[in-house]
Amino acid sequence: MLIEQILSAGFAFTEAMTQAATATGGQPRAGGYQFIITMVLMIVIFYFLLIRPQNKRAKEHRELIGQLGVGDEVITSSGILGKITDVKDQYLSVQIADNVEIMVQRQYVTVVLPKDTIKSIKK
Repeated sequence: MLIEQILSAGFAFTEAMTQAATATGGQPRAGGYQFIITMVLMIVIFYFLLIRPQNKRAKEHRELIGQLGVGDEVITSSGILGKITDVKDQYLSVQIADNVEIMVQRQYVTVVLPKDTIKSIKK
């Protein structure tokens, strides 16, 4: 959907440039600078709408998993809610119930919850 909108905007820009050249008495040219301008415009739009936001989210996630510590309450990508009891290089021990702990890779933690969220949910 987004790609279709970007392409239609690029084609509309090219058509406007062609009409402007025709209106001023010039002959519309095939190719030339219009194609280059359209491609540069589409690359800039792709960068600001797709690439830059994705890089920003990835950076925020790296910072999030780098700051995980014992006692943090987290939600994993599979929806498991628990409290971190041990932190290793790539893995975390997460307590999901009394006397039940699971090992989770750091990268699968998606949200760090405020303290005592688990207690308020259990009530």
